[in-house]
Amino acid sequence: MNSAQQRAQQFLEEEKAFRLGTLLTESAHPKTLYLSQTAEKDLPAAIRLLQEVDRDIPPVAEKVLQSEPFHLLRQRILQAMNDHKKIFFTGCGSTGRLSILLEAAWRNFWQTLKHEYPDIAAKIPSLEDAAYSVMAGGDFALIKAVEGFEDFPDFGRFQIRQGGIDRGDVVVAITEGGETSFVIGTAWQGLDAGADVFFVYNNPSDLLCRHVERSRQVIENARIVKIDLATGPMAIAGSTRMQATTIELLIVGAAIELALTDFLKTHLSQEDFQQLGFEPADPDWYHDRFVRLLEQLEAEQSVRQLADMVALEKEIYVKHGLVTYLAEEGMLDVLTDTTERSPTFMLPPFRKFDDTQSPRSWSFIKNPFLPTLQAWQHMLKRPPRGLDWSVDTYKSINAPPALQTNPPRLDNTEIYKFQIGDEPDPSRTDTADSALIAVCTADQWPRLAPALEKDWGPFHRKGALLIGSAAETDKGDNHFAIRYDLPTSPLQLWEHLAIKLVLNTVSTATMAAMRRVVGNAMSWVSPSNKKLIDRGSRLIAQLAGCPYDRACEVLFEAIDEIEQMRLRNEEVPSPVALAIDRLKQEM
Repeated sequence: MNSAQQRAQQFLEEEKAFRLGTLLTESAHPKTLYLSQTAEKDLPAAIRLLQEVDRDIPPVAEKVLQSEPFHLLRQRILQAMNDHKKIFFTGCGSTGRLSILLEAAWRNFWQTLKHEYPDIAAKIPSLEDAAYSVMAGGDFALIKAVEGFEDFPDFGRFQIRQGGIDRGDVVVAITEGGETSFVIGTAWQGLDAGADVFFVYNNPSDLLCRHVERSRQVIENARIVKIDLATGPMAIAGSTRMQATTIELLIVGAAIELALTDFLKTHLSQEDFQQLGFEPADPDWYHDRFVRLLEQLEAEQSVRQLADMVALEKEIYVKHGLVTYLAEEGMLDVLTDTTERSPTFMLPPFRKFDDTQSPRSWSFIKNPFLPTLQAWQHMLKRPPRGLDWSVDTYKSINAPPALQTNPPRLDNTEIYKFQIGDEPDPSRTDTADSALIAVCTADQWPRLAPALEKDWGPFHRKGALLIGSAAETDKGDNHFAIRYDLPTSPLQLWEHLAIKLVLNTVSTATMAAMRRVVGNAMSWVSPSNKKLIDRGSRLIAQLAGCPYDRACEVLFEAIDEIEQMRLRNEEVPSPVALAIDRLKQEM
């Protein structure tokens, strides 16, 4: 028995808790069963299929927004503000990036208030530091997944302790599937510290309780408030970066904004509040506004513009070209979608500036106004929080032997090696094709437009993706306008939701059109943790027509083969796709 077979056998015998095929988020959505086939022939039709699944969100959101758990979340956030306590958002992968986004949006509100309305800000105690995000792997994982972190609750316990969790704080533990061990660890540590804990997830509670013991323990604990956001299967099976995190952003964002509005009204006059320009809002308003957003994205003009952008990106990638996005205020939203393409569709991840050997990422992002160190600060609204853990730290949190003997470098020095600032990067243009695309809301376009003309190098194409009511559709080739009336709200929630929905649709449709999806299954996925190993094994078994155990064994063999390709600095295929090919050759 070789090493790959031994690891497969160990997984099959010891990791049955990570067999998650029964979960709704891992299921195939009936509306998108033929997504990849549709995307190859008719891009607008494929985009409409993806948008149809987004329509699963409003009925669930409407119910949750009127529920007691939602009202409790709103009240406890308000109480934490009044008591000068912390509000923690914790997550892993997509929900980790969501947690960082929520903190950044919170900080942006307080920084903008102080800068643009100093007289009003003087009447309110500053609570900028009240929000705190905890992502598995720290801020480094915002850029690149850190293997293994999400599988261990002790890692979550330790990271939230590092954040200073204390009695009276609020913990919003967000996990798409409801089963992520890291996030569950943050919930338990929150309880131990005397905090109020909210558990936000996207699978039916009864299903989780029947099949996932670690989830059942959380859900049946009366001290933890549960917010079940299950909308059904994702547009791409298991791709919870889509509908799952969209409804999480909507619901948690609405709770924060409503609590923040309640807080402001107790400190400000009616005239002060009106000066801020926020629209009157209640829970129903968030549901109605979200429905309106979906309607405008589904308009014929919007679908045509989205399809045109997908066609552009596909054309560039097919020629082994690269896309570089420019963004400023929406940079974190764009970076999130861009980095999540790597594990979802097995694309090369962002590479550090001093790495000239690894394959270049198909897409990248730049702030056109600031050098890298300041760009990170501007994007996060605070300095990055990398992890600088010692070998003793990993030992103390029961890390696997491999992490104890060879800890990953996840500190700020490593984060800053991802040059997202205005430094020149010839590697982005030294290709057969390339594009520089500005992404912003329409009101930000006058500031960003001149930056597009800066000497960034010999890009083959330049263009823009503009979102908002003032977005114009006649700016020429490679300019795409998505018209939407964006209301003003404390966290700029609607800008974040609009950019997320647009980019999720574009990136998913592009990959489907390029056959990195089979039907609505992620055939090109990086099995970087136990959940993804299970998902890959299930897909191999389904597409190759073999038993699960055999699929798992061939997957581990493919992982080893691909690791050898990585050592040669080659752009690698998905081990799932490679395993399927190997099994079909055996037939």
